[in-house]
Formats: sequence, C-alpha cells, structure tokens
Amino acid sequence: MIRMERILRIVLVEPEIPPNTGNVARLSAALGACLHLVRPLGFELDDRHLKRAGLDYWPEVRLKIHDDFRALQTALAGAPFYLATTQGERRYTDVAYESGCCLLFGSETRGLGADILAAYPKRHIRLPMRAGCRSLNLSNAVAVVAYEVMRQWGFAGLE
Repeated sequence: MIRMERILRIVLVEPEIPPNTGNVARLSAALGACLHLVRPLGFELDDRHLKRAGLDYWPEVRLKIHDDFRALQTALAGAPFYLATTQGERRYTDVAYESGCCLLFGSETRGLGADILAAYPKRHIRLPMRAGCRSLNLSNAVAVVAYEVMRQWGFAGLE
C-alpha cells in the first residue's frame, strides 16, 4: 500500500520570543511540516536566539512569512484552520485533522486576537490543563497538537 504524504501547516501569529519560534522551526523540520510566521514578529529573522534554538535544522525548515493575517488567509484560502486557544470548547484530541490543515497559535503574551477567533468560531481547540494554569509554553503547545495530528495520520513519513 502506498502512503500519500500529508501536509501539516503550523502557523505562529505574531510570535514574540525567538527561542520559542526556533523550537517550533526545529519541530517543523522533524515532522516535515511547513512553518508559517505572521508579522509583526517580536524579533528579527537573523536573531541569534532564534537560530540557536533551531540548531542546524534551518535548511530543512519550509518557512513562509506573511505580512499580516489577511495575507495568510489569502495564501492558504480553503485550507482548514484550527485555532489553539485556552477558551476553546473542543479538546485538540476531539478533532479529525485533514491533510493541509493549519494549526494556528497566537503570541506568547496575547494569544490569538479576538477578530481572528471570531472569524473561525467552530475551529477552536484547547489543551486541557489544571484550573489556575493560564497556558502552556508556546513551543510545548505546538508540539503536543502537532504530534496528535501526526499520530492520527499514522506518523506517515516519520520513522
């Protein structure tokens, strides 16, 4: 049986902390996912902390930069979006992720904006955690959800 490669897109909207983005870049390379960054960024792309966190994986990262959220929407028109938010009603494990899906994560201090969340009201997902915990580290949250997607896809293309 031939396995078709599935496409996973990880989207960081206005990320602020270079090491988090570097960690997500490394994860994207390891999974074969495409990493999309939406400006404004809280750092320069040549930031040494960003590069250090991504180690020598940068040549393997399929990186796309978008000037704003509207540009992302245009570039990925028709792709299913799943928005990670602490206010999401569905657990990230309760979704059947399609090939080409986009996992959206907001900035470390603000999360996704209300306008973005309002544009996709049925596409909110959350990671369960104990009461009183505000959120997880961005790169950790991305890893948890991305690996769930890959698990659902039978870890296709991974060894």
